[in-house]
Order: sequence, then structure tokens, then C-alpha cells
Amino acid sequence: MKASASTRARLAAGWILAAGLAACAASPRAETSAKTTSTAASEPVEELGSLRNARVAIPRAAIAAERERLTYFAGELDAVQQAELERLAPGLRIVTGLTREAALARATEAHACDGRFATPEFLRAAKKLVWVQASSAGVDRYLANPEFVADNRVVLTNLRGVHGPAIADHVFAMLLALTRDLPAHLAGRAKGEWKRDGSGELQPIALQGRTMLVVGLGGIGTEVARRAHGFGMRVIATRRGDDPAPEYVEHVGKPAELAELLPRADVVALCVPLTAETEHLLDAAALARMRPSSYLVNIARGRVVDTEALLDALRAKKLAGACLDVTDPEPLPPDHPLWKFPNVVITPHVAAQAELTDERAWALSKENLRRFDAGAPLLNVVDKRAGY
Repeated sequence: MKASASTRARLAAGWILAAGLAACAASPRAETSAKTTSTAASEPVEELGSLRNARVAIPRAAIAAERERLTYFAGELDAVQQAELERLAPGLRIVTGLTREAALARATEAHACDGRFATPEFLRAAKKLVWVQASSAGVDRYLANPEFVADNRVVLTNLRGVHGPAIADHVFAMLLALTRDLPAHLAGRAKGEWKRDGSGELQPIALQGRTMLVVGLGGIGTEVARRAHGFGMRVIATRRGDDPAPEYVEHVGKPAELAELLPRADVVALCVPLTAETEHLLDAAALARMRPSSYLVNIARGRVVDTEALLDALRAKKLAGACLDVTDPEPLPPDHPLWKFPNVVITPHVAAQAELTDERAWALSKENLRRFDAGAPLLNVVDKRAGY
């Protein structure tokens, strides 16, 4: 969770959330009210943290001096970050620099922890534990532990919304690589070749006027949809909730409408969490409903797509191409057939990497730590049974 000097400067300038909400710390009710208004101070929180499923992890005394000191096992923090947390959450003892083995040995001390420590062994040993802060938006690895899912005592929060801008950029980086035949030209650059006819495999196209289907219009999906609109694309989407659609999304259907929407799309972007319902969501039947001229983009989880069915569709030229930041299996073995297709772009699960992602993760994490210390509802609480 280390932040660069430029990151800290931007945060100090008022971009992050905690300082703007400091006046609300004394009252969970006041804090909730502040979140639902459209004041300038609350707008960044609305972008980075959701009050859906909001929950207090542990009640706290209204007067800071009367609060029990709580222990949080953090990831790596620098001195500036530690000082900032001491100011924002003075009732917390922040323990940093632990290995997983050291954290397990001290598990009985922890009231809360960074998700890197939340192994099944740690969760069983940490009898005081009431909160786990996941280090990603996807929480499938935590929910693979049935004991943890069943334990309503421990609140799980994630980084929903944090990774959206960087991942959405990556979606279009991969997509444009195919639609503009960039791999051939990059290869030509390495050889010093001026070859205007490109690869001969990929047909360059323009995105304007084409239709993107965003499967999963959550924090990441919304950022993808926003960029698609900026490219002049029509945007349709699916999502489970009933929140109003952004103005740049023409239609939002329920997940049950996916089969109907797939044939309408030139690009299908998968942005759903991995759950029992979304595993192999794009199977042979779904892929068969896509246009032969369409592109599949997966930045969700590898198992959202049936890999064998995808290989069959690519071999039969039933898709124009695929952009995969995630695969099944992952890592993708060197001899896997997906590597052989010229119309498949593969990156090794790096779509979220960006300084902005680190800034947003730190902003949300420290706001939740402030809330934890104040006994206020935490942001981005996961419904462990629903899977997101």
C-alpha cells in the first residue's frame, strides 16, 4: 500500500475522502446522511465507496477517549501513511510488516486485518476478528471458505470502484490492439519494417457507431461504458441491481436478458464478479449467439468464460477476436493453444496496475479505517452469500 511522493501530494491536496468527512466521525447516523447528499465533500466518497450493505463492524463509544483500542493487521505502510492513520484513527493500533506466518502466530490480537492475512487458519484463530479488508474488488478467494461465508460476525469489505479507471483503459488498449492491427505494426517496428498492409489476419475497423455490451454494470463496468461512449459507441449493459443507468447507457437489462443482448453487440466486455451464477457464463451456447464479427473482452475472472468453448469458437472463426487479461487456467501455460491465435490479445492479469489505482485504494482503505475506529458503517461491504 505504499504511495509515491506524487501520490501523497495529490491526496494531501484534498482528492481523497477522509478529510472531507471528518466532521461526521462522531455519529454513524450523521455519516450515513452525509454520504447520501450531493455535497462537494461527499462526492469523492460516492465515487470510491458504496453504502450498499453498509454495516458497523464493532460499536464504539461516541467519545474517543472512552474507546477500547482496536488492533488492525495492515499490509506494508511507509512512515507518512502510518502517521496519517494515527491522526485519522487514533483508537487503532496499526501493526505492519507482518508475514503471513507472523500474523497467524499473533492472530488472537487482531480485531481487523488486511485481506492478505485472511487464510482459513488465521480466520479460525482470530477470535476477536470482526472485519477483513480485501485488497481487490473480486472476493472469490475469500468466499471459497464456507466457514467464513457462514460467519456473520466478520464483515468483509472490498475495493469496488478503485480499479475501474485503469481497468477500463486496459479494456480499450487491448481492444484497439486488435481493431487497429497493432501487433503487426509493433512487430514491424522491431524489425525496422514499413509494412502498410499489416498482418493480413486482422481487418482494421473503427469503433464509432458500433455497439458495446457491458456484462456487469458495476464500478468497473460503468467506467468501461463511459469510455465506450467516448469512442462514439452505443452502449447496452446488464446488471442485477435496479440503480438508474448512466445517461450514456441506452439499455440496462437483467442477467436473464444476456442471451437476447449478445447478438446485438459488436464488443462484449465481461465485468462481472466470479460467483456460482457467473462461472462459465460465456459457454458454448452464449458464444454461439455472438456475431462472427464481434470481439470478446474479459477483465473479470478467467472462469467466467468456458475456455474450451472459446477455443472452439476461435478455431471456427465465430469471433473476430478476444482480449483476455484473465484466463482459465491462470497463469496460462506456455504451450496453451490460446497463445497461438493472432486475433487474441493476452495480458497477465495486470489491467488494474496504475498509480491512480494505488491512490484510490489508499484513499478508500484509510477512510474505512477511520470509520472502523469511529464505529461508523463501513464502505463496500460484501454480501458474502451473494458473492459481491
